[in-house]
Amino acid sequence: MSRRGQIQMTDDEVRSFLGEERTVICATNGVRGLPHLMPLWYVVRDTGPDGAPELWAWTFGKSQKIKNLERDPRATLQVEAGTEYHLLRGVMLETDVELVRDVDAVTQLGLEITARYGGDLAASSDEARQLIAAQAAKRVAMRFVETRRATWDHRKLGGVY
Repeated sequence: MSRRGQIQMTDDEVRSFLGEERTVICATNGVRGLPHLMPLWYVVRDTGPDGAPELWAWTFGKSQKIKNLERDPRATLQVEAGTEYHLLRGVMLETDVELVRDVDAVTQLGLEITARYGGDLAASSDEARQLIAAQAAKRVAMRFVETRRATWDHRKLGGVY
């Protein structure tokens, strides 16, 4: 087996890794032809083909990310962890991006993101729901539909590299 094959993650490992990590770097195609890289908080939904995990995030409708995605609805996402080479692991997803502007759908996503990062109580109060609903009117949800995946987990090499 190739070294590349040795470090690949399984689907279950990818799902677990994406659930553990907190920030995805989103690269869109900028107006000058250069990548536009920005961090996003995200949630994982099992709504992809065959129940595959999909990443969803939201951002302001007037952001550069949205302008870029309106022009070219593709993005590359990367989630990574590890501070030493033998501990590096990550997932890189090439995606088609669906922009969702329905306020109810955006509000629901905002509640999910708030629950993931602030805890269920943070998203369940009436005050939080009102704040999220107000934000949703200014935001766009992004559904990242995977078209290609690369993964790596150098821990599988047992410290040999």
